[in-house]
Amino acid sequence: MSTGVGLALALVSSVALNWGWLAQHGAARDLPALSARRPLHSLRLLFSARAWLAGFVAGLAGWVLYVVALALAPLSLVQATSAGGVGVLAALAHRRGDGLTRLDWVAVALAVGGLVLISVSLAGGTTGSASPSAAGLVVWLAASAVVAVVASASRPGIAAGTLYAAGDVATKAAVAGGWWLSAVPAVLAAHGGAFATLQLGFQRAGALETAGAASLLTNALPIFGGVVLFGERLPGGALGVVRLVGFAVVVVAAALLSRGRASVEADRDDAVGDRLDSVAELAQERILVRPAGEPHERLRGELV
Repeated sequence: MSTGVGLALALVSSVALNWGWLAQHGAARDLPALSARRPLHSLRLLFSARAWLAGFVAGLAGWVLYVVALALAPLSLVQATSAGGVGVLAALAHRRGDGLTRLDWVAVALAVGGLVLISVSLAGGTTGSASPSAAGLVVWLAASAVVAVVASASRPGIAAGTLYAAGDVATKAAVAGGWWLSAVPAVLAAHGGAFATLQLGFQRAGALETAGAASLLTNALPIFGGVVLFGERLPGGALGVVRLVGFAVVVVAAALLSRGRASVEADRDDAVGDRLDSVAELAQERILVRPAGEPHERLRGELV
């Protein structure tokens, strides 16, 4: 019974988190430039925007529900349920009028397919969570920090998703209570770093490229962490292979979401640049060979 309630809460949490991210993205991209060098100024800009604040409150409520879900159900089950939020995010972004590319939809389809495979693998049953080793948790958090630092400049969605996932893994350890409450500072640091990375990324990239990739990794990486750290064993036989394949597909989808729109926009910018170069060359040509007295209006019409 508690597992079912936990999974229901995880689903509601996923919808709230993804709607909140989309609302924050729409508000942040219309604000003056945010800067990590001026954190207090950037925070004032964000919290003074009502649309952004509404998204932040919704995301915060979703995170509270997520913590409760973790206390009631195994980590891998909670994450598999929550990960479907990327489909919700894509639908909301499309309805908002965002120009989603074909590659975006391919990535979303891969994500949903990977999540279906993970869900199918759950038919093999799960084991209860065990406490992780302290050393294993430290290694996981340190590796996540390294990945986030490397990816933050060019792939903010991947960096934020990796940090959010690290925070979720630390949260699962912390809800065990006792001395595991010492993981709370790691939870706060990971989520704080992810928050800052994501908000800065919102001003440079699209919703799926940032929030979509972050959502996928936030959910997929802890599924792996549940197996590696918390003793949530893979099912035997074919179902174990299905779960691993599903996990790999979700990671590939996150990579596609984080780079697809950037490459399309770069191609578009190149095409516009080529067109402008052609117009400039034609203008120079006509100016050089224009007969004396030929009106500029005729030249302008030929260029158009």
